[in-house]
Amino acid sequence: MKSIIRFIEVLLLLIGPAAFAQTDTLRFSVRGTVRDAANGRVLPYVSVTLPGTNYATVTNQDGTFVIKSAVVPRFVAFSLLGYKVLTVPADRERDMRVSLTRGEYTLDPAQVISGDPLTILREAMYKITDNCPSEPELFECFYRETAQKRNRFIYISEAVTKMYKSSFKNIFGRDRMAVEKSRLLTSPRKSDTLAVKVIGGPTQAVDLDIVKNRILVLNERDLEDYRLEMDDPVMLDDRRQFVIRLIPDKTRENALHNGLIYIDQETLSFSRIELSLDMSDPDKATHAMLVKKPNDIRFRPKEMSLLLNYKREGDLSRLSYVRTVFRFDCDARRRLLHTEFTAISEMVVTNRFDRADVAPIDRAESFRSSESLADKTQAYADPDFWKDYNIIEPTESLENAIGRLKKQ
Repeated sequence: MKSIIRFIEVLLLLIGPAAFAQTDTLRFSVRGTVRDAANGRVLPYVSVTLPGTNYATVTNQDGTFVIKSAVVPRFVAFSLLGYKVLTVPADRERDMRVSLTRGEYTLDPAQVISGDPLTILREAMYKITDNCPSEPELFECFYRETAQKRNRFIYISEAVTKMYKSSFKNIFGRDRMAVEKSRLLTSPRKSDTLAVKVIGGPTQAVDLDIVKNRILVLNERDLEDYRLEMDDPVMLDDRRQFVIRLIPDKTRENALHNGLIYIDQETLSFSRIELSLDMSDPDKATHAMLVKKPNDIRFRPKEMSLLLNYKREGDLSRLSYVRTVFRFDCDARRRLLHTEFTAISEMVVTNRFDRADVAPIDRAESFRSSESLADKTQAYADPDFWKDYNIIEPTESLENAIGRLKKQ
């Protein structure tokens, strides 16, 4: 199997001048916190939508959210793997306190489930063009990437983007991303000049859409490298899901992945894909993760994982959320101690444009998979950056990190 993409560049962090304009349209907002009803634990990465609209976001690591709309929101819907979908009236006057309850998996006695995961996966692959849009679409997204040196943030990069997705029936369609507005905050410490970049940045939403780009994983050639097993079924968005586990079963030149694939039992549409790079061979893992580094730096891979969530709306399934996590150790060869770095990037689809407003993104305006958002963004602090867009609400720790980086 081919490596999904090589993400990490270890280098001296350079900042390039770029900024993008925006249009203010979202006048109404709802915010709050989502918790587990049984134990009160905050729930991160909960999908938050406004029924009857195309607006969406996710909760942050503290379980909080803010969702904005051009029209007065009447209801807010919440969904998370393993929990029952909850729809409640919107409250714009105060912070909402939302509690989700665990969903119990119940099997219809009349439903027959095949025990062959390969048969289920092949059928789901065959039905992709039926379950996904046949017309081009345009989306607004929020993208964020962070880099940490041990437990301290050394840079935070954010962008409002547009994503153009061609028809799933057109294998020659050109999916593209464009940045509308972005900002970057970096640490001024000299000891932090050894930093990381996530190559491709916002383009991961098109490059890593495995359901759309089946050459990455969902093809007969790559599946020969894996043993497939059925896991216990689960509920997602109040719908029963097959869960298929991918286990590396061959020795290849490139590192393979461990994975879980969630497939809707009724429609056979893909609901969620989790992949984690096999770290058993550090040399192969390094080749998959690393683009380049200074010659005197040692690189030790620890984790490279990918999460894709797909949201079903009516008869169609669309990508709604992408998250990648990279963890590795770096140190100069003359040092005895190593330093752990963590780079996390995430993208949430926050709005889908009406068909009349759908137009391809021009090549000259598109963000390229060989570029880094850190290189394309001017280092500036815009106090209204979050004002008029649906975004991933900053966590408390991230908000404090932004404050510290501004003061420095």
